[in-house]
Amino acid sequence: MTKREKIIAAVFLVLVLALFAGAYTLRQRGQQNTGSGQTSQSDGSSGITEDSGNAASQENTNPQAGSQDPITETAFKLNTVVTISIYDSRDTSLLEGCMELCDHYEQMFSRTLETSELYQLNHGELADADGVSHLSAELAELIGRGLEYGQLSGGRFDIAIGPVSSLWDFTSDNPSVPEDSLIQAALPLVDYQDVTLDGQDLTFQKEGMQLDLGAIAKGYIADRLKDYLLENGVESAIINLGGNVLCVGSRPDGTPFRVGLQRPFADRNETIATIEVSDLSVVSSGIYERYFEQDGRLYHHILDPATGYPCENNLVAVTILSEESTDGDGLSTTCFALGLEEGMKLIESMEDVEAMFITEDNALHYSSGFPRGD
Repeated sequence: MTKREKIIAAVFLVLVLALFAGAYTLRQRGQQNTGSGQTSQSDGSSGITEDSGNAASQENTNPQAGSQDPITETAFKLNTVVTISIYDSRDTSLLEGCMELCDHYEQMFSRTLETSELYQLNHGELADADGVSHLSAELAELIGRGLEYGQLSGGRFDIAIGPVSSLWDFTSDNPSVPEDSLIQAALPLVDYQDVTLDGQDLTFQKEGMQLDLGAIAKGYIADRLKDYLLENGVESAIINLGGNVLCVGSRPDGTPFRVGLQRPFADRNETIATIEVSDLSVVSSGIYERYFEQDGRLYHHILDPATGYPCENNLVAVTILSEESTDGDGLSTTCFALGLEEGMKLIESMEDVEAMFITEDNALHYSSGFPRGD
């Protein structure tokens, strides 16, 4: 999908959400007038179903509004569509605070934004005479988590892939496969073990190394948004960062949220499964998210650190259910890179983490504790 198409899709999504919001609010008021029970409506565009993410973005001033009618704000941030829905508060400043936090972390973690801390790290602007870069506590924490996943995956997940990932531009209007010579020249710089992190001090062991935190940053940001909401008394909300969904608690009546899992390569409102979730993160990684075709071959954005090219296996998508969205982000990419057999083995060895794998034949493969959806 080109950059122009992404922008058009984002604008269309906001318009659709607003349309559903108006219909939903009218339905709620009608139900209250007639005393009828609450019905469900799917909003596959955000990956959330049953009224959980499609209410009005402005504060609801109707004093008779139902307790489960959320306040919601949607914006294009972090190069994706961000939607925050709060169910147990009317304070719209909390929505604004979440969006401001997104901007704050983008200024830290963006690989391409020249004013970001990560960009400055990658371009040697933070290094002292000895080559040591002193980082903010948050960037150091995120890099540390990324290095942990590098070790857990045996290098199949590698945040040091920056020299290679910078060669691929999946958002360009005319994306193309990089010259193989450039990829081969960058590969020796891709090794998380050549990154030394001591507290908040980081050293690259090879000149020209760069970090790319794109495979884990959104999960980390979602976790921080949840912390912010909890600190401000919110106990029922949904954080949706372009499909990275983190549920804060459950619905106000105690019932779980319903999360729709998108069918790969289908329209955004078509789901392959729907699961019930309370106070958990749902994160998917798949080849359908960002890709282009060249000479009859599909090239997707999940790169193999060993080859510099997109991972090749029979997987289409991996969905992770976990307590922290950082883990969901890291594990969804890790398990995709490992493949079905090794990825499933890793999930089964971990506590409080479940996974669903989708293979090229559209078959669903579940870990032992993954909830079977509709």
